[in-house]
Amino acid sequence: MKRAVLIALALALIALPALAQDKTRLSVATGGTGGVYYPLGGAVANVLSKHLPGIVATAEVTSASIDNLKLIGAGRADIAFTMADSAWEGFNGTGKFYAKLPLRALVVLYDNKTQVVTVHGRGIEKMSDLKGKRISTGAPGSGTELIALRLLEAYGIDPEKDVKREKLSVAESVGAIKDNKIDAFIWSGGLPTAAIVDLGASPGQKLMLLDHSDAIPAMVKKYGPLYVKDTIPAKTYPGQEKTVSILSVWNILAVNEKMDDKLAYAITKTIFEWKPELVAVHKEAQHIALENQLKGGSPIPFHPGAFMYFAEKGVKRP
Repeated sequence: MKRAVLIALALALIALPALAQDKTRLSVATGGTGGVYYPLGGAVANVLSKHLPGIVATAEVTSASIDNLKLIGAGRADIAFTMADSAWEGFNGTGKFYAKLPLRALVVLYDNKTQVVTVHGRGIEKMSDLKGKRISTGAPGSGTELIALRLLEAYGIDPEKDVKREKLSVAESVGAIKDNKIDAFIWSGGLPTAAIVDLGASPGQKLMLLDHSDAIPAMVKKYGPLYVKDTIPAKTYPGQEKTVSILSVWNILAVNEKMDDKLAYAITKTIFEWKPELVAVHKEAQHIALENQLKGGSPIPFHPGAFMYFAEKGVKRP
């Protein structure tokens, strides 16, 4: 009997590596810990690991959009959170990208709100007041940085000459503004962004968001119809007393065009079918909707696997 048990145990141990090899590991490139990409990316990774047999997905902290797309192109990430304007540059090999990347969209997520943040007492009431100030334009390699530079350009502000520029994540920016090391920062993310909630709730800090939607015509003229007029409703953040007029751009999930069609289909299906679990982590996930998929939110082509799921649900290509 002992011999039989030992043989069975040995066979089981031999089989363990084979079982481990059956798992497909997916890396989900997200963003910094103070934004929306990271918690929502963690939720996506959890849903895929929980509901897709044989899949183990992990969310990775990154600088966000631009770096995420480069990771996809290099085969070092499988799924990337990105803003649509960054994806468009990566797909075309322009701007921060020196070659075209083999990108495809899986899911249009939610619209990213551009937020120009300061606090009372810094002498900043409008966008033109940023001249001569210490500001952060977002982490290097982020979609925030791309939008921030374009936004400043639209107001005739040279980010290298007219401001003292830092390149900080949203969490780092909040820390710097509390410590009086910067006067304002630009951030593009979902509502509410946890780090900005923290700033608004901090004693001695009276939050202020700047209107900037009048920059949209110039940005659309130069860069294409990627930006739309939007608002941040009053009371979104502690101390925010009025509705703010801003610009928005859609967020998407991007993958490499070489991803297997069946895997891309399964990922897309799982995200839509287990959406309530995503919403439970962050309310921006409530905007993930089938009717938003083919209305122009993604400037890059969809993966065939995503189209398989859309067709199954009666969503047709335009």
